[in-house]
Amino acid sequence: MVLHHYTGAGNDFLIADGRAVSCVALQDVEVISRLCAEYGTDGLMILEASDTHDFTMLYFNSDGSGGMMCGNGGRCIVAFAKDMGVVGDSCRFLAPDGEHEAEILADGGAVKTVRLKMIDVNGITGYEDGDFLNTGTRHFVRLVEDVNSIDVDTVGREVRHRPAFAPQGTNVNFVEPSQGRLVVRTFEKGVEAETLACGTGIVASAMASYNRGVEPSSREGERVRYDILARRGDSLAVDFIPATDGGFAASSVYLTGPAEKLEQFEISL
Repeated sequence: MVLHHYTGAGNDFLIADGRAVSCVALQDVEVISRLCAEYGTDGLMILEASDTHDFTMLYFNSDGSGGMMCGNGGRCIVAFAKDMGVVGDSCRFLAPDGEHEAEILADGGAVKTVRLKMIDVNGITGYEDGDFLNTGTRHFVRLVEDVNSIDVDTVGREVRHRPAFAPQGTNVNFVEPSQGRLVVRTFEKGVEAETLACGTGIVASAMASYNRGVEPSSREGERVRYDILARRGDSLAVDFIPATDGGFAASSVYLTGPAEKLEQFEISL
């Protein structure tokens, strides 16, 4: 079996093509954990055939847990699908949280810029120290004055295990508005540590920032955009249309950023 190693803003994944080869053994929790530890990745994905869409995305965290969306992983599997000749510069695919659309804005070979449509979000639960919302995966977002001073692993782990978020837990994002953009650090459940970037967390961070009154990086009509700096220094962007009245809601949500192929290798299970 061939595995392909991709990175999206420092979020690394192993990807397998499951269209012609059975990947049942690859979905074993122990196998996923071992492979992710061996190759230093945050998760594993399988591209499967679909009767209704261009492909189906299966996603697993490095601890073997699944059933959630991953924004950086979504961009990477779109880049992988393009590299494998499955899609052209646009596509529609199924993920654990439903249908997604994507467009490749720039193709530099190994590095592609992918604009990925995320799910609409209806509602944010506010707490004294932050906001909770679901952007395809559960996220808690806290605005801070100095994101680099935060002990992300310690504080993130405490929030992740709060009874309010049991039994599933939550990912935890720390956000510093700075010079017209957001600087984001994320503690990911499933990885149980800080990761260099989290796509659904970056989307959640932009929405929670808007909800808390942080001015967007730019506006175009009713659409707002937040430019975001991930841990490795990669630039990403989130744009959406916020609700104009009532509680928080966001529609036509897009995450834009890089997806890069690093290597590929053969394994035996």
